[in-house]
Amino acid sequence: MTDTANTPDNPQPNTPQPDNAQVPTGESVVLDAKGLRALAHPVRVQLVGLLRKHGPSTATRLAERLGVNSGTASYHLRQLGAAGFVAEDTALGNARERWWRAVHQVTELGDRDLADLEPEATLAYLQSVAATYTLRVQQTLNGLQTMPRAWRDGFDMSDWALRLTADETAALRRELTAVLDRYRRDLPDTAADAPEGSARVGVIALVLPEPDDNPIDNPDGSADGNTGRDTGDDARDMREAEPL
Repeated sequence: MTDTANTPDNPQPNTPQPDNAQVPTGESVVLDAKGLRALAHPVRVQLVGLLRKHGPSTATRLAERLGVNSGTASYHLRQLGAAGFVAEDTALGNARERWWRAVHQVTELGDRDLADLEPEATLAYLQSVAATYTLRVQQTLNGLQTMPRAWRDGFDMSDWALRLTADETAALRRELTAVLDRYRRDLPDTAADAPEGSARVGVIALVLPEPDDNPIDNPDGSADGNTGRDTGDDARDMREAEPL
């Protein structure tokens, strides 16, 4: 899935991007209430993601990828079509088979008020995206042992526990976005121009504030000052100690 997790509390900064990182005009959609409700289902999030990643397809082919029946896929595609996320590709379709294509390459949830107006739909949508991220991680892990060594060396799963203010957290998110903006986007129209040997690489960035997580009291009554900084290091050390 190609999705930009622009949340209401952390909108993307309007900073210029290098040409090889830009999403073409019209390729991004900002969710409104109707779109939010239309995407508040994990199958629909996955359908949009598959069409963005692999290009036009049919309900039957998409159903096989997702492990659902074609009727289910067809129903959700029609709902996505009504909401403007996918459209019928008349150049490929015929009387027997309908082909569908993605209308946009990026979805943005950037309206600060929308989450307050549609809290249930917002939560359902974000949970659907999170479920899709989990599936993508599992798919990569399932293929890790047979992946060429050069690509396995680039694989990473790490986490860090930081103690930040709200402003620092927002700044961290902007800095992470700025780093990713320096790299080439994987878009259908630009894949042919990518360097030889390049492949699709998924980067899933999660910034998870925990403002209600109270420190654990030590036996002497003091609060535990350990921020968990070593969590990410431990994860990397484990991977390096037992190379795949």
